[in-house]
Amino acid sequence: MSPVICEGAARLSVQRLCVLAGIARSTYYRKQQVSSKKNESQHKQLRQEVHAVCAQWTHYGYRRVTKELRRRGRSVGLKRIRALMRKDNLRCRPKKRWIQTTDSNHGYHVYANLARQMVLDRPNQLWVADITYIRLIEEFVYLAVILDAFSRCVVGWALARHIDTHLTTEALKMALATRTIEPDLVHHSDRGVQYASTHYVALLQSKNISVSMSRTGNPYDNAKAESFIKTLKTEEVSISEYETLAEAKASIGRFIEIVYNQQRLHSALDYRPPVEFEAEYIKSQQNLSTLTQQKTVSV
Repeated sequence: MSPVICEGAARLSVQRLCVLAGIARSTYYRKQQVSSKKNESQHKQLRQEVHAVCAQWTHYGYRRVTKELRRRGRSVGLKRIRALMRKDNLRCRPKKRWIQTTDSNHGYHVYANLARQMVLDRPNQLWVADITYIRLIEEFVYLAVILDAFSRCVVGWALARHIDTHLTTEALKMALATRTIEPDLVHHSDRGVQYASTHYVALLQSKNISVSMSRTGNPYDNAKAESFIKTLKTEEVSISEYETLAEAKASIGRFIEIVYNQQRLHSALDYRPPVEFEAEYIKSQQNLSTLTQQKTVSV
């Protein structure tokens, strides 16, 4: 009855509308207070949930926060979450720059960019690799990573004090040990000496993996690997202080294996974590195979 009164209040007085509706004016106002308190309580609860998501994911923007809330069963809109985050000043932390780690001034063979023309439709079709530095309190250490370009899942990584072929080889060995090597798999990297070295290329070729390298001075050729490094720096490294290599390895390993691969929503994956995205792909292929077999049997 109250909504009807609210709609007609612009034309008639509340007292007259209450008479027509057959309710006491005190009943109307009491229901209005209850409704107002209920809305206020719901808004407060939503606000607390938004703060909780932002506390857990300090670099999520309003789009990812909205997606995370929906995954938790909340029916919310982008505009409402954006307004709430702006009002409470829940913004992403500032991004930081980092130094260049690529040394392409060497005499090794440089390979053509095979990744540029590839259309990705499954895992283990293209791996992308890169290196970055990690600041400890008293020194720098270096991180090599390999991602599956289809799912953005980190499939191999290594952290060490020296930026050399051993570093990149350890990351590659992890990827080889944990992934399926498809016949047409391509490994893409920049032209750095760590990736162009005879030992590294020989390991790739021994597994029948094609070698691909970025063009000179093109920042977009290895964008997916660089995007991961930016995420790692802003969401883990920049908010941490590592005293030792062991401490950095434990924290970064946790971020890669648990947070990034299994929990963090990725906009390019329709706001799903890489592991979940791959699992859904595998399930869809299994369902397709089952359906094909059933059709074959029926024929």
